[in-house]
Amino acid sequence: MRALYLFSVWLHVLAAIAWVGGMAFLVLVVVPWLRGSGQANAVAFLRETGARFRAVAWVCFGIVLLTGTTNLWLRGVRMRDVVDPAWLASPFGVAVLAKLAVFVVVLGLSAVHDFVVGPRATAAMAAGARMPEALRLRRWASWIGRANTLLALLLVALGVILVRGWPW
Repeated sequence: MRALYLFSVWLHVLAAIAWVGGMAFLVLVVVPWLRGSGQANAVAFLRETGARFRAVAWVCFGIVLLTGTTNLWLRGVRMRDVVDPAWLASPFGVAVLAKLAVFVVVLGLSAVHDFVVGPRATAAMAAGARMPEALRLRRWASWIGRANTLLALLLVALGVILVRGWPW
């Protein structure tokens, strides 16, 4: 069981690295490049990069969900614990619930960004980057991406708290 737990944690961390690292690449490399490039190249690159990363990110979400559930189960957390007020009030229970809540928000924001706002923004940019609709959608996509990046960092912090405990 210990080997399975270690493998599951390893896979969980690896999926999180791929997801968070991909977002960091987009924010720190792709977006600055897009601001300084020609519009035709920028829109095509954004559309292609977004589609490829979207596939990677959603696979990572699936792996994180599966391994996170497995990790909790291998640590002895059962469904009855999630409805037990004493467990819910424990530092570990609070951290688990916080991580799950943030993960659900990330999934929701990612779905809106990846399947609604992002595709509409790139289509509007391809039609005319200076159109008010294109600018509005681009701003929304940017804010959702930033929010998800911050929430991803919060998930990493909560993962550390699950293993090491709260700092106070």
